[in-house]
Amino acid sequence: MIDDKYKVFIELILKYNKIHNITGAKDRASVIENIEDSIYPISFLETKSIKTAIDIGTGAGFPGLILAMELPNTQFTLFEPIAKKSSFLHLVKTTLGLKNVKVSTKRVEQEEGFEVDLITSRAVTNTDMLINLCKEYITPKTNLLFYKGERVVEEISNIKNYKIYKKERRNYLLIKDIDAI
Repeated sequence: MIDDKYKVFIELILKYNKIHNITGAKDRASVIENIEDSIYPISFLETKSIKTAIDIGTGAGFPGLILAMELPNTQFTLFEPIAKKSSFLHLVKTTLGLKNVKVSTKRVEQEEGFEVDLITSRAVTNTDMLINLCKEYITPKTNLLFYKGERVVEEISNIKNYKIYKKERRNYLLIKDIDAI
């Protein structure tokens, strides 16, 4: 599972995190757990149809940067307004030569919206707020993939076209056809 690009990523994150405290993942096992959590949705996503994607609040790279590493034919824009985290994302992008990644040191709602096939986010805010923050990027074909905790059901009372995939304590909320909301 851990190929060379992930070995480099793990070393960079562990080194950078000691100085800048960009993630709670403080050891190799925790970083690997976060990588696996980020990658899991590839098992149920229709990845061939995903040409463009954004990740809201990428932090240290979970899930957006990891998904970009796995989906090199998808153009990812990673939104991370905290400068030290954004700097880390730039470092990884440059070190690994990730040509399909753009890093924006802005909040998603501060950027002019554009059509995307996939919107992801993990541990940012509740589902309604996420949808509101990224509404300028959503079209009828956009899929929203939110990495949620155990309270996901409380957040989806007004959403119709969704599916929840569960792995351990993580809930992966996949919303299709946002017009159904």
